[in-house]
Amino acid sequence: MKELAGRLAAVDPDAGAAVAVIAYFDRLAETRAGVEALVRGAAVLAGCPARLADEERRVRVRVEPDGRRTDVVGAPGPGWPGTPLVPGGPPALWLERAGAEGPSVVDAVILERASAAVRSVLDRTRGRAPGPPVDDPALVEAVLDAGVPLPARLHAARGLGLDTADPAARFRAVAVADGPPRIVADGPARSTNGGPPRSARDRFPRVVGDGRPPVVPGGRAGVGTAAAVADLPESWAAARTALRFTGDGGAREPGGPPVVHADDLGGVALLADLVVPGAEPAPDVRAVRAAAADAPWMLRTLHAVASTASLRAAAAGINVHHSTLQDRLTHAEQLLGWPVRTPQGRFRLQLALTMHHLMDSR
Repeated sequence: MKELAGRLAAVDPDAGAAVAVIAYFDRLAETRAGVEALVRGAAVLAGCPARLADEERRVRVRVEPDGRRTDVVGAPGPGWPGTPLVPGGPPALWLERAGAEGPSVVDAVILERASAAVRSVLDRTRGRAPGPPVDDPALVEAVLDAGVPLPARLHAARGLGLDTADPAARFRAVAVADGPPRIVADGPARSTNGGPPRSARDRFPRVVGDGRPPVVPGGRAGVGTAAAVADLPESWAAARTALRFTGDGGAREPGGPPVVHADDLGGVALLADLVVPGAEPAPDVRAVRAAAADAPWMLRTLHAVASTASLRAAAAGINVHHSTLQDRLTHAEQLLGWPVRTPQGRFRLQLALTMHHLMDSR
């Protein structure tokens, strides 16, 4: 490479210098040089200060052309040639040299080779910077599998762009019906009207794993608890439990909402451990199923009564007159064997409907 650089320099000085730059950074990469050594190499080769500022990973290095590190605070100059660490990302490595017509050929090669080497070191030592998610279901499954050793899970997480270095970083596993598992970064909760957050369902997380929203239109999803990367298997278990409480909103089998957050279940989540799909149903579940077989409107009506604040709201929700709802409930109570218009009876109905739903979910 040195001989090639010499020959090219005799014909085209810029081409010879570019080849020498490539050889220089290749040698640094072979010796596994650190970030500071790479930025120093860029500064020495360019003959001007070089600055690295990776805000996502909180890495800032500035080196003078004589090799001295002199970190400073301040925005890069508008005319400095710079380059991102990841394609499409913001500039993160600059040569502090203003040029009216952009970087020279040699400066461009310095930036390209130095940024590639820096990116490799940071990915190896601090994890991949957050960016476009990697579409690799195998990595997602490895991160969520408690049987995979922790070092292997952390390595897979870095491959997905998850921040394993920040102890405050939190993520959530998402279980999607008839779809691969997903991981989302835990975003700040907010209300839909701009006020204070109401619950975990008001969160708007960033997707990691396959680049699609955690909930597809018409689909069902369970969202796990917020956890550090090392604890994501527990979040995945909670997400799968939450998925069992979801429903598709069908008229005959309304079930639960299409998206359920594990945070919102509370003690109700314990029912998932007690109710085994395919097992002998409890007496109240048998009563609900017998009532459902009597009339096509039964389950939707009972679900409306159990999930709304009042009977008038339930009637409006299923688009029937209040007196019609009263007649339906009288018939339902005769079939069930208990009243559903009292607080105790409504709670019993909620419990029976939930168990009925869980018996058919997995």
